[in-house]
Amino acid sequence: MNGGGEDSVRVRPARAEDRAFVLETAPRLAAFGPPEWRTPEEVVEGEARTLRAFFERPPEGAMLLVAETAAIGPAGFAYLETLRDYFTGEAHAHVGILAVSERAEGRGVGSALLAAAEDWARSRGARTLTLNVFEGNRRARALYERRGFLPESLRYVRRLEKS
Repeated sequence: MNGGGEDSVRVRPARAEDRAFVLETAPRLAAFGPPEWRTPEEVVEGEARTLRAFFERPPEGAMLLVAETAAIGPAGFAYLETLRDYFTGEAHAHVGILAVSERAEGRGVGSALLAAAEDWARSRGARTLTLNVFEGNRRARALYERRGFLPESLRYVRRLEKS
């Protein structure tokens, strides 16, 4: 999404100099409050591991997009990857990580990143775009539903005590 106004959001491929912003923004991925069996540190480190690996050696079929505004500068990012559908084996695009900085929250950054993800997916010939979201992340779920995403499956977790 491009525009000339102060609040317009521009999305572009990440550059090496975006690494600090991306990793500093990663804690936002646990700001909603993960399930009780996941610590925020565990969630953030898992996502940061993927992001660090992208900056070191981008996997084939992956893309990292950065959203920015004139007023804020870097405002959010989306990590995109190509996966295979479990049922059909067809390649599809997947939003592996999406985060918006606290300063940019509510300014259309998430929507702009999703629109850019859709464009990326279409350019690669994908017929579907998927993503995962924690059940308790209501704000993100509302955004995804407004953008036309529908729930497909639920993952259940049962913690097992060591015997």
